[in-house]
Amino acid sequence: MDRKVQERVKPDYKRIYSDLIELKHPEKKEKCKKILSKEQLSSIDIIRINAIIFGNNTKNISLNQRHRSYDDETVQKILDYQKNNKLSNNQVAKHFKLSRNTVTKWKKIYGLKYLKGE
Repeated sequence: MDRKVQERVKPDYKRIYSDLIELKHPEKKEKCKKILSKEQLSSIDIIRINAIIFGNNTKNISLNQRHRSYDDETVQKILDYQKNNKLSNNQVAKHFKLSRNTVTKWKKIYGLKYLKGE
């Protein structure tokens, strides 16, 4: 049997969070309005909305951190943030709640452009 490579389908986070806000957290609608008005939500936008709605519960952060995934665009935004603010891997890792090894790995994968600061 032939197996076709399926295109990766992303969940409709915009709809998910809109429904969640409408049904369970209508008081937070105004805070999330700007992010939800975007055409497409990036991984960083999703993390921000999640923090606005549910807050930063330190007990759950370490558990949930293991299950985060980042698309290429978001990784490049994080590396651009590091370059523009002249931060070390350690500082970026703390800011975005990542591992230093993850930041180093991304820099190797996405090229010397970020290593040399070009």
